[in-house]
Amino acid sequence: MITLHARAVALRVCAAFTFLLTANVLQAASSQSVSPGYMFERGGLTYVHLEGTPNQIGFQHGSLLADKIADLVKVYKIENLHRTKRDWAFYREAGKKILWPHVEQEYREEMEGIAKGVESKGYKLDLWDIVALNGEIELSQYYVPWLDKTTHAMNAPDNHPEGRCSAFIATGAYTKDHKIVIAHSNWTGYADGERWTMIFDIVPAHGYHILMDGEPGVITSDDDFGINSAGLMITETTITDFFGWNSDGIPEFVRSRKAMQYANSIDQYAAIMRKGNNGGYANDWLVGDRKTGEIAYLELGLKNTPMWRTKDGYFVSTNFARDPKLIKEETPGFNYNDMSTTENARRVAGEQMMKDNKGKIDPELAEAFLSSHFDSYTHKVTADQRSLCGHVETVRAGIPEWDWGAFYPGGAVTGQLTDSDMAEHMSLIAKAGHPCGEDFHAAPFLAKHPEYGYLKPVLRDMIAGPWTKFKNSDR
Repeated sequence: MITLHARAVALRVCAAFTFLLTANVLQAASSQSVSPGYMFERGGLTYVHLEGTPNQIGFQHGSLLADKIADLVKVYKIENLHRTKRDWAFYREAGKKILWPHVEQEYREEMEGIAKGVESKGYKLDLWDIVALNGEIELSQYYVPWLDKTTHAMNAPDNHPEGRCSAFIATGAYTKDHKIVIAHSNWTGYADGERWTMIFDIVPAHGYHILMDGEPGVITSDDDFGINSAGLMITETTITDFFGWNSDGIPEFVRSRKAMQYANSIDQYAAIMRKGNNGGYANDWLVGDRKTGEIAYLELGLKNTPMWRTKDGYFVSTNFARDPKLIKEETPGFNYNDMSTTENARRVAGEQMMKDNKGKIDPELAEAFLSSHFDSYTHKVTADQRSLCGHVETVRAGIPEWDWGAFYPGGAVTGQLTDSDMAEHMSLIAKAGHPCGEDFHAAPFLAKHPEYGYLKPVLRDMIAGPWTKFKNSDR
C-alpha cells in the first residue's frame, strides 16, 4: 500500500519533472525561433544575413529563402532539360554520386541545413535537390559534355560552357587613390539571372566573415563576386570553350566557397582553388589583397593553372584564356583571332578603357565600365553581344560558342563593385538587372520570339534597380 507520504513525494517528483520538461521544450522552441538570420529587400536585391555553425547557417538560408530556392530549381529543371536533354533526376543522381563524395563535412552540414530549412517551410525538396542546385553549372556544362564524349553518347546535343561576365581589377598607378578597384557583371540567361540577386552576409563559426552576391540555395557566389574580412577582393569570368573534367576532384562550388571563407592571402586563395581541382566551372580569377595592394590573375584550367600578379597595373577579363599552353590544350575550339566574338571584342573595349583612364579608375569609372555599350568591332555604341553590358536578345548572331542562338534572352544581369576602402569596412555596391539601367520585358519578347516559348513558365521581367550599397550586418 502506498502511504500518504510516499504519494506526496511522488507527486512532487512528477511535478518537478513536468516543470523541467516544459522548461526544456520552451527553451528549445525559443532557441529555434530566435535566429540570427534575417533578410530584407533593397534596390531589387535581397540581402541575407547568416551566422553560426554550418548547420545553423544552412537552416537559416533554407528557411529564409525557401520559396526562392524552390523557384530557382524550377528554372534549372526547364533550362537544363532543353539544353542537355537530361532531366532533373539525372542531376540529382550525379550530385549524389559524382559530387557528394568529394564534399567536405563542413559544407555537407551546410547543405543538409539548407534542405532542412526548405523542408520546414513545406517544400518537397531534399538534400539531393540542393546538391544538384549547387553543382548545376559544373554538372550541366562540364560533366555532361565530358560524359557525352567519353561514352560516345548518341545524338548528344552540342553543349559548350557558357561564358559568364565582364570584369576588371586595377591597382597602383592605374587607380585614383593607388588602391584596388574591382568590378564585375554577371552574364547568364535572363530566366535564372533575374533571380541571381542575393547579397549574402555570412558570419561562420570558423573562418572569415564573407560578403558576396549569389543565388538562393547555393553556398558559394557562383558568379563569384565577394570580399572577406581578411582583406581579399575576389571575382572571375568563365573561360570560353573549355573542355575538361575529373570526377575524382573536389567540386568547384566547394573550393570557391572554402577559398573565400579561409584564405587570407593571394597565395592561399590560389592553393585552395588548385587543390583537388575537378575542372568544373573553369574560370579566370581576379584576386586582390587590400592589405598589400597586390592583385592577381589566376587562370584555372584543369591541366594548366598559371597566375600573374602585380602591384601596379590591371587585369581585364571577358571570358578569354591568356596562357598559350592552356589555350592549346584546353580551349582548342575558340578562335582568338576573330575580333567579332564577344570575348575578344569586350577584351579590346575593356583594355582600351583601362589605358584611357590610367590614374582615374575609381568606383564611378567601374560603373561606367560595366554599363558600357561600346562595340569595339563595329566602333558603334549599341547594346549587343559585344558590349561590356551585354544584351544578346537584341542580335540575330547570338553567341554560337556558348550555344546561345539568335536573339537569346541573356546578357549582363547584375553588376558589382568595390574598392579597398569599402572592402576594409566590408562593403560593396551592386545593381540588379542590366548595369546600364535598361529593363527587359518578358511578354513582348516571347510574343516576338516564340522559339523561346519553353521558357514561358519561368521567364520574368528583369527590371534594373539603382546602384545600391551594402555592408556587413546591414539592416
